[in-house]
Amino acid sequence: MATLKDIAQLAKVSNATVSRVLNYDQTLSVGDDTRKRIFEAAESLNYSKSTKKATTTKGKITIVEWYTEKEELEDLYYLSIRIGVERKLIELGYEITRFFQNDQFDSLNNVLGAVVIGKYSPAQIAELKKMNSNLVFVDMNTLDAGVSCVMTDFKSPVKSVIDCFNEQGLTNIGMLTGQESTFDGVNLGLDPRFIYFKLYLENMNNYHPEWIYTGDFTPESGYQLTLKLLADHPDDLPNALFVANDAMAIGALRALNESNIDVPEQLSIISFNDTSIAEYTFPALSSVKVYTEQMGKSAAELLVNQLATADEIIPQIITIGTTLSLRNSSK
Repeated sequence: MATLKDIAQLAKVSNATVSRVLNYDQTLSVGDDTRKRIFEAAESLNYSKSTKKATTTKGKITIVEWYTEKEELEDLYYLSIRIGVERKLIELGYEITRFFQNDQFDSLNNVLGAVVIGKYSPAQIAELKKMNSNLVFVDMNTLDAGVSCVMTDFKSPVKSVIDCFNEQGLTNIGMLTGQESTFDGVNLGLDPRFIYFKLYLENMNNYHPEWIYTGDFTPESGYQLTLKLLADHPDDLPNALFVANDAMAIGALRALNESNIDVPEQLSIISFNDTSIAEYTFPALSSVKVYTEQMGKSAAELLVNQLATADEIIPQIITIGTTLSLRNSSK
């Protein structure tokens, strides 16, 4: 685990600034450039190997990110996937270009292919395919569209979280989840984590819809949803809370701290993704570890292999497993 000092030295800021940024301190006035340096430093220091840059360039590959650069700092899941893609492509000898959601581009004709990160509508996928047939998507199942993709598992880890709570005697379980839509306004439906959460608890005859709150996947949303949970249920709070990502969990911890609710004594929390910030919260977040580095690397390798057999592109899906990292936010 990288220390705050390690991150501070790499980002060229103070330890205190690193701590406050990683905890999304709303009272801290710091520029987006500084925040970006800190988050990228934190993610980079958690990678298993340093990147060995190839001496020659085999061509240019584009990374398309469905978030803006600013939004990416609110959900490090996508930042860490992008870093994984970039590191692997550099190691393999490719030049990289990047496009974020708010960047204007109308062609992928001048690149060998693209790794596309995030969620896209059928129309957007079709448009990207017209620009370049050599595509690999990350974090979206695009097999039905005839495009290769890399996903993480959702079903098994959700079961593991609920089983963990139950083993600790925590059977009153709520959830903070999110709702997403594509940049062109297509609703993406229910969060798969919520779908499996609801199904598993219904099978146990222990699903409580009154403890389910839906917002978006940001710290502010987690904060506001938790305040609403506390206001709506002053006398019948759940004793465990599953939060759909680390960013929302950061906001939830802030709301619980302000409301003098002890974590995990009164309310245990387990989140999802286990990005670098999870280890630096107070208390440190228990979280389902998604291997974002491996997702990025696998996407890069899949695209490069696809380029080598471009005459016959066979769509594939790679599903990456998870593990549960237990820390101080759960009993």
